Amino acid sequence: MSGGEYFENLESVLDRSPEILVDDGADLVVTAHEKYPELLPRVRGGSEETTTGVRRLKAMMDQGVLAFPLISVNDARSKFLFDNRYGTGQSVFDGLMRATNVLIAGKVFVVAGYGWCGRGVAMRAKGFGARVVVVETDPHRAFEALMDGCQVCDMMEAASVGDLFLTLTGNRDVIREEHFRVMKDGAILGNAGHFDVEIDKAALERLSKEVFEARDNVTTYVLGDGRRISLLAQGRLVNLAAGDGHPIEIMDLSFGLQLGSVLHLAENRLPPGVYDVPGEIDADVVRTALEARGIRLEAPTREQEEYLRQWRE
Repeated sequence: MSGGEYFENLESVLDRSPEILVDDGADLVVTAHEKYPELLPRVRGGSEETTTGVRRLKAMMDQGVLAFPLISVNDARSKFLFDNRYGTGQSVFDGLMRATNVLIAGKVFVVAGYGWCGRGVAMRAKGFGARVVVVETDPHRAFEALMDGCQVCDMMEAASVGDLFLTLTGNRDVIREEHFRVMKDGAILGNAGHFDVEIDKAALERLSKEVFEARDNVTTYVLGDGRRISLLAQGRLVNLAAGDGHPIEIMDLSFGLQLGSVLHLAENRLPPGVYDVPGEIDADVVRTALEARGIRLEAPTREQEEYLRQWRE
């Protein structure tokens, strides 16, 4: 699907005058605000699935342009602990290995961004036998990566040693011209953050004397000095463009949160803003997932509950 077709489909949805929007990346909400202002008073609210989408919505809220309430599904514990970490951790390697068929063991695997998605990818990369290098801008996440056994450095240092690179930041130009100039011959780049802006493709094209499709979802750029750098899935989400995305057992939780959020919006009028998933909905989703697997939780005794309410020994 081309970018034009994608936005045509978004507009087709909005042409039906929906009252509740379920979004993934905030494109539907942004399109509603930019092209369908007459629709905004009718919309009761919406929910957003992704880190990048929530960031965009909070920017709209801060600028005073958000016209209706949005629930941040991404910030629910039942989402980021499982979908972001375990779902992304698995589906990234599904897409990467289908596209390249490279051996992961022994490679230097650079993870840009150590949020929940980055944590999951780093964990699986280590499991495959890679040496993991983490690049971060946040000091707490960088120190966490260090305590998790990863090497931590800036992108310039990582670019000179990495074999495989995965961006998971939600930001633009994470890997750019100065990094391409020091990369190894045969370096492989992929993105699992959001949109196709994390790797500066325009700079890579400027540095290249030849570009060819090495195989499905692998574009190889031959630089002026003969080094080859391969980009997966044109810099789009490698787990979706080159793989099947997250397993359904993980998506069940995220979809449960979306459904709970939609019902909450249908039953409650909220002013414009970005809201957390109500705690009872978040807990009910993960409790249902446990019950579906035949797992029972330990119940505290009356004495234990009483003990936790005391401040004297």
